[in-house]
Amino acid sequence: QVQLVESGGGLVQAGGSLRLSCVASGRTFNSNAMGWFRQAPGKEREFVATISGSGGTTYYADSVKGRFTISRDIAKNTIYLQMDSLKPEDTAVYYCAATPFSGTVATMYHYWGQGTQVTVSS
Repeated sequence: QVQLVESGGGLVQAGGSLRLSCVASGRTFNSNAMGWFRQAPGKEREFVATISGSGGTTYYADSVKGRFTISRDIAKNTIYLQMDSLKPEDTAVYYCAATPFSGTVATMYHYWGQGTQVTVSS
């Protein structure tokens, strides 16, 4: 069992930055790949980024590649999403998630946080 708690969301102007954090509890944290997803009003949840259990492999959605960076601190049981050059279209609730597998499909992720709101003003 893995419990996830996100933080770091907020309101920022276009071009600004935010860093999201997701603290995990549970003994299986290091064996799980972790991901960030987001959901804007009226839209389906979409993949943002994922990182392997060791932290050695990352993958990003094309829409955020070059602007967002996912990382993990195994000692702190925490993953991060550094978001730079934010755009109004990045506005969404951001969720972290954990999976014993890997990939970009939300249904492959078994554990989810409660989400944190990110709002980017133009």
